[in-house]
Amino acid sequence: MADLTTTIPLTGTSFPLSEYQCRRDKILEAVERAELDALLVTAHVHLEYISGYNGMGGYFAPFPLILVPGRSPVFIVREYEVEAVLAESCVSEVFSYTQEKDFARVCGEILRRLGVQAGKVGFELGCWNLAPADLMALQAQLPEMKVVDATRIVPTAAAVLTELELEAMRASMATTDLAVRTFQNSLTDGVTELEVYAAIKKQVKEAGGELNDFCSLTFGDRVRLAHGAPATYPLHRNQPAVIEVGGASQNYSAGLVRAGVLGRNPEAESIYELSLEALEAAIAAIKPGVTAGSVDAAARNVVMRGGRHRAFRHRTGYQTGLRWSERGGLSLEPESDQIVLAGMTLHMPMFLFSETGYIFGVSEQVLVTESGAEVLSSTPRSLHFA
Repeated sequence: MADLTTTIPLTGTSFPLSEYQCRRDKILEAVERAELDALLVTAHVHLEYISGYNGMGGYFAPFPLILVPGRSPVFIVREYEVEAVLAESCVSEVFSYTQEKDFARVCGEILRRLGVQAGKVGFELGCWNLAPADLMALQAQLPEMKVVDATRIVPTAAAVLTELELEAMRASMATTDLAVRTFQNSLTDGVTELEVYAAIKKQVKEAGGELNDFCSLTFGDRVRLAHGAPATYPLHRNQPAVIEVGGASQNYSAGLVRAGVLGRNPEAESIYELSLEALEAAIAAIKPGVTAGSVDAAARNVVMRGGRHRAFRHRTGYQTGLRWSERGGLSLEPESDQIVLAGMTLHMPMFLFSETGYIFGVSEQVLVTESGAEVLSSTPRSLHFA
């Protein structure tokens, strides 16, 4: 076990230790309700939520954070990353392995020490950063271990944001709004996607803000690209433009979709109006206690009534917060019986497909309150004409 006490400048957790303790308590209560003997957390976003460490060293092999009711958490990480984990997390008990092939053996040894080698152990089977080969190797070490899918435990516990998290989301949205306003003000004939993105980054930096690494920004026929990264393509008269961008504050991201047209473009304008109507129906349907499927249905019904049955090819939205999102969170999708709760933040990117394949639309980031949905953005959701 590592025991390093050196303080590294500009490291530490984003929130007070009490915040992380409350998070672990919520998750451990869920572990006990699920009658699990242990939970192995491997999704990077979930590692950061529980410990403060972003988990990025786990690209090499899993960095499981092991939670066992009644004891402090245990991290198993690559030896190369030990000091970073200790410096950037609130976990003090860290064990290491050196090479990828050593992971299963070391993890198995620690699970034996914890007395759960033959118990019911939860794994995040539906998330990234745990490969089937990792689990198979660990099962070979612990043949009596009972593997349980625990994908939903951490995102369910994380779904309702604390006041500190909401402060971060609001600060993030202020940066997002600045980015969108810069996008709108930059739409001129001949400007390229990359030039607009550079202007956004410049404005955000001068304001002391930070952007999430992800940004989709496309013009003209390139709006047919889902999640299209900005390139050297120039905008011309009567072409559409669309952006999906998010600010970041303490690693919490509030994403937003806005669109514009330089001149006029009837096809883009038509699909945008339908997207806006569907989004507003979804916002109106949100309140504590409703199902995620009912919110999705409110938006989907608008599109169906519009007679454009092939326009809507995804879900209505999803749970957001730390690092924008992670698999396993609440999803606003058809027939979902997941319950919407007060304190959740949801992003609803209402992208629709036009007749020629434009992927165009609008979104909102909302906070679920006792009285409905509070829209976090201050940027009008109407189509911008440049």
